[in-house]
Amino acid sequence: MIDLFRRLREHLRPRPAPIDDTTWTQVVSSCALVAALSPNAARRLRELCARFLADKQFSALGGAELDDYRRLLIAALACLPVLDLGYDYLRGWRQVLVYPGEFRVRREHHDEDTGVVTEGDDTLIGEAWEHGPLVLSWADIEQDLAEPHAGFNVVIHEIAHKLDMLGGGSDGVPPLPRSIARTEWIRAFQQAYDAHCAAVDAGVETAIDPYAAESPDEFFACLVEAWHSAPTQVETEMPAVAALLQRLFRPDPSATAI
Repeated sequence: MIDLFRRLREHLRPRPAPIDDTTWTQVVSSCALVAALSPNAARRLRELCARFLADKQFSALGGAELDDYRRLLIAALACLPVLDLGYDYLRGWRQVLVYPGEFRVRREHHDEDTGVVTEGDDTLIGEAWEHGPLVLSWADIEQDLAEPHAGFNVVIHEIAHKLDMLGGGSDGVPPLPRSIARTEWIRAFQQAYDAHCAAVDAGVETAIDPYAAESPDEFFACLVEAWHSAPTQVETEMPAVAALLQRLFRPDPSATAI
């Protein structure tokens, strides 16, 4: 019944304004991940981008500049992970906030053992809230464009967090297609996470970002950005995880469910 209501809502949704050829060509020229898509995939991505731009509200903070090209580029990178999953995986939030570079956020930490509450500032290049905004550093987006296959992509990383939270909480388990059992996912990711943490603790140089050892949700986000930008890294170091990511992001349409 829920799927029926979603399909009806999609049918009644006004068609978004098409993306102009000049801006799209500019994005394709500057973003290797988009340029590598087949003509059919590029067409579908362009359609998703039009929906993203119509659906999300962009705001420039801290002196950042936003024009049609930058908005479309962010939209393209945000839609890449859901190219075969569908736009509904980007539901539940509206805002995209863009800073010119790193930004600081105030954190509050509560020590459960002592009851002491401490505050401090974190410096970030991206952040995603469950029902809140997607927050991005433009300088780091540009860095990702300059090194598209280095295994890092701040937009895809934060979208991965959005997908994770769509599954309920931040635990590294996004909504899965029916073809992937939750137990299979958790087992493979837990084994890979434990091995990665052990390697990082031992000072071993890893192909996957050491930051992935921070927590299961960061592990998932780091693996998603690496799988989209440098899949060989994941396939070589964590083949079981790479196989699951392939099945998640390139699913059989008949097996996809949220």
